Amino acid sequence: MAMTRVRPPRALFKPRNRPVGAHRPPRGSAVIDWAAYIDGHRVCTDTVGDAVRLIRDGRLTPEGDSAGFVWVGLHEPSATELAELAEVFGLHPLAVEDAIDAHQRPKLERYDDVHFVVMKTVGYVPGEDGSEVVETGEIMMFCGPDFVVTVRHGKHGELAPVRARLERDPERLVQGPAAVLHAVTDHVVDGYVNVADAVQEDIDEVEEAVFSPERTDESRRIYRLKREVIQLKRAVGPLAGPLRNLSGRRFVPAEIREYLRDVEDHLTRVREQVESYDELLNPILQAHMTQVTVADNKDMRKISAWGAIFMVPTAIAGVYGMNFDFMPETQWRFGYPMILGVIALSCLSLYRGFRRNGWL
Repeated sequence: MAMTRVRPPRALFKPRNRPVGAHRPPRGSAVIDWAAYIDGHRVCTDTVGDAVRLIRDGRLTPEGDSAGFVWVGLHEPSATELAELAEVFGLHPLAVEDAIDAHQRPKLERYDDVHFVVMKTVGYVPGEDGSEVVETGEIMMFCGPDFVVTVRHGKHGELAPVRARLERDPERLVQGPAAVLHAVTDHVVDGYVNVADAVQEDIDEVEEAVFSPERTDESRRIYRLKREVIQLKRAVGPLAGPLRNLSGRRFVPAEIREYLRDVEDHLTRVREQVESYDELLNPILQAHMTQVTVADNKDMRKISAWGAIFMVPTAIAGVYGMNFDFMPETQWRFGYPMILGVIALSCLSLYRGFRRNGWL
């Protein structure tokens, strides 16, 4: 069933207490930025509704299509804010629900002529214990014939730099919403690359620490890295299918398809890189546990060697402390020095023997 788009109300997201022409979202609004783009150039309007009317009521191409599109960017919108946009652009209720709730797997869905794309964003940020952890967010995109709505959740994947780069390249913006789709996916995958490189540096550091002569306990750090790698795999892996399907969509121009295939190639390399991290951390962990076991064995041998040495004087003193009347050397003048000598000579012999065998 086709989705019917209605004419936007004139007061849609109208900012309060600001002069006309000042392009700022209202305080507390989830709307970060909006604009109409005609022939690759930005046209600022007083409200989102004005931007939509400018595109839909403005000039048309000879084929009857709109000569531009509207791009609305939101950050963690409320149900009310997104419902207003859904009414204007004809967004499907299921997609709107996903965009509000977040915590979705990367996916690509089509509702009539609107494509809904979900991507995970990642960042490598300091954790509570001072170590860096992988933190994830989400970007949802509604791509229609004459509009793009981006919904961002989390602290990562800010799209202001993406918009600025596109606005400096009007030839790319002429391609329409597909150009924005490519730019956002490329931005997200670049974030994967940066985080993967940062994780690689941490893995190299822990590997060097494990095989260094100094004895350190790296087990907790290795387990933490394995957890971060799993987080990264959950974000990177599922995006491969949707990105591959995007390249075959009819609404994507041929030129943009080439760029999307390039992004897919970058994603493939990052995915292989992240998968190799897990394979690399397993032997590092095994080597570390082996080193811990060897070190524990060395400690036990040292304890056993010193215990054996101290057993000699204990045994001799125990024999001569039994207080029998008829014991040899008890009445001899040189008995005491002789016993001390025997004890010293026995302990020295044991010490040299343990040192020669590597126990001390």
